[in-house]
Amino acid sequence: MLASSSTCMAATGPVPFKDIDNGAFPVARDPEEEFGDLVVALPRKEQFLVGRLYKGFWLPEYFAPGMLAFQRRFTPRPDDVVLTSYPKCGTTWLKALAFAAMARDAYPPAAADHPLRRLNPHACIPFMEDIFIERREAMLDGLPSPRLINTHTPYSLLPEKVTTGGGCKVVYICRDPKDMVVSLYHFIRRLQPDLSFVDTFESVLDGTVPYGPMWDHILGYWHASVMHPDRVLFLKYEDLLQNTGEHVRKLAEFMGRPFSAAEETEGTVASVVELCSFNKMKNFEANKTGTTEGNYNSMAHDAFFRKGVTGDWVNHMSSEMASRLDEIFHDKLRGTVLT
Repeated sequence: MLASSSTCMAATGPVPFKDIDNGAFPVARDPEEEFGDLVVALPRKEQFLVGRLYKGFWLPEYFAPGMLAFQRRFTPRPDDVVLTSYPKCGTTWLKALAFAAMARDAYPPAAADHPLRRLNPHACIPFMEDIFIERREAMLDGLPSPRLINTHTPYSLLPEKVTTGGGCKVVYICRDPKDMVVSLYHFIRRLQPDLSFVDTFESVLDGTVPYGPMWDHILGYWHASVMHPDRVLFLKYEDLLQNTGEHVRKLAEFMGRPFSAAEETEGTVASVVELCSFNKMKNFEANKTGTTEGNYNSMAHDAFFRKGVTGDWVNHMSSEMASRLDEIFHDKLRGTVLT
């Protein structure tokens, strides 16, 4: 167990955030006191999660002060890797793959005591909105380098020190919006059983879904990846499913931890892919029981492992609904190679 900042800094990262001893770190300033007046002055919309409109994006009201604190207080290290995504687009899988690939020296993926066998991926890599709203920045500072961190923050709202470089890298994953709607619906229903699929669908269509509009979220990271391919890696969930090994190699190289020829021969890439496969992770006890900690409306771990497939939208929406969603995304993504 890592018990203090000095101990953590002497180690080599990444290490599971869950293993940091919370009692050894001071509590930070309260972002609700600092940014509360700003948040309550923002346009508000009642939906399945109350949203506040800030600089073109609908932020979950609860997380808005934490996101503002993250934006204004966070100081990245040159070797940080920021994992980003729109909600329900492969976040859990990306966290697992990135942790397994980047920490493989300390935690061989085939080892029986690997952290991902005992911890949910969200316990391994901290979620920034949560960290700042829960006032745990000192714990974040106590993590050894290199650090893996996670956020749903739109690119234009990331801390300026992240978007201007300095060595810090960003990895983004996106997904077919139709499958995202289905995944989001089933996820939120764990908290709100009476949630309507139509209401969820319409909130995506009009852009008021949390962290939406989704198309602007995607475009922000897409344009950044085109302008700064050395700093921003843009991944697609569907591509990752089709050839996981190839994209794990690409991810590891981008993060500064390429697989060696010896590792390729030993099958290390395949071990990472197997460890992080949907069926393997779904059946770990850590992902079948327990709930996320420090999270608003703590979510059961098994809610993060529903199907892990593409095309499930055909079981939930009509062809007319699918066409409406496709049409608006075709229009919004016009001029890019994204489809």
